[in-house]
Amino acid sequence: MDPVKVISMRLSQRMRQLKPSATMAISAKALDMKAQGKQIISLSVGEPDFPTPQHVQDAAKQAIDKGFHKYTQPPGLPELRRAIAGYFHHFYGVEAPAEATIATNGGKQALYNLFQSIIDPGDEVLVALPYWVSYPALVEMAGGVLKPIPTRVEENFKLQPEDLVRAIGPKTRCLIINSPSNPTGCHYTREELYTLAQLALDKGLFLVSDEIYDRLVFSPAEPISLSPLWEENPEQVAVINGLSKSFAMTGWRIGYALAHPELIKAMQKLQGQTTSNICAVTQKAAEAALVGSWEPVKEMCTAFQRRRDLALDIISGWSRATCPKPDGAFYLFCELKDYFTAQAPDSSSFCCMLLEKAGVALVPGAAFGDDSCLRISYAVDDEVLRTALNKIGEVLAEC
Repeated sequence: MDPVKVISMRLSQRMRQLKPSATMAISAKALDMKAQGKQIISLSVGEPDFPTPQHVQDAAKQAIDKGFHKYTQPPGLPELRRAIAGYFHHFYGVEAPAEATIATNGGKQALYNLFQSIIDPGDEVLVALPYWVSYPALVEMAGGVLKPIPTRVEENFKLQPEDLVRAIGPKTRCLIINSPSNPTGCHYTREELYTLAQLALDKGLFLVSDEIYDRLVFSPAEPISLSPLWEENPEQVAVINGLSKSFAMTGWRIGYALAHPELIKAMQKLQGQTTSNICAVTQKAAEAALVGSWEPVKEMCTAFQRRRDLALDIISGWSRATCPKPDGAFYLFCELKDYFTAQAPDSSSFCCMLLEKAGVALVPGAAFGDDSCLRISYAVDDEVLRTALNKIGEVLAEC
């Protein structure tokens, strides 16, 4: 009898190099510990704890009841694309045709489609460090090279113009700006944002403005968008946004982009060959969100601002921590390197130590390119947040 031939599973080089999401990895470990009966509080996931507004839910239910279950156009329903364009007009005074928009499976797919459409192998993509965990993978899957530009905690992790200029080289293709930022929550003023943007445009770079948190900005700061700059320079600017954060619609998977119509066609072509259209029911819910009441978003934003202040008040008692005050999103990015120990010498091992000793899940700063910090999400109930931070403080006092 011939011996049995054993064939090992062979993955592509691309997949062997692709790293899993660090935020999801920490959450998975916390869930495993919960399954073992341990009491765990997670401050790791970037997801609002509020329900999707009722009028959005009602629109989805009506769509289901009316049998709206079929394929739609790959870039989105015409009425949804008009609503997306209307969003930029309503809040930022931008006149955009529906043809300059596309609806995607979350903001992440909008970025994926965009990078696949504008990046060639070897192109450099600049971004402020710390950066959102998925930027490196999204750029690398397009054949590009992410080039982080270090920022400083004492400057609220904001990219400085002189550092941007020094980072631009012959292979630089584009700049990503994320304001408010994940993981820092930092939010540029209009002058700061437009100074960076104009520098990039003057150097011939393509500008990607990730504005997924643009409605979650705390007074006296104000929402800022580069969509007016897109209106003036449509060949060099693309704006990414979505409803996951502002309308607590993470699981609905709805993102969108504003870009030159020719670029939208390229993104549409890619989407047509991969996911086709996004969920038809989600599109009806998204339209209701964009054209309906924004009061639930304002209420959510007020709660996040209160929680930010609560968290900062507690963290002020951590003598060796440095934590800038963010103006948006729902994150704190705390520099805790002075608490690191021989047993927990970096952000990843320190997170594991806090998970085991305090029962609180955070995300290591290494996931965002800064190994001296940890990210804290305050998208949880006030008392849960208070309890979790006090538990962390007790552990830090022993370090």
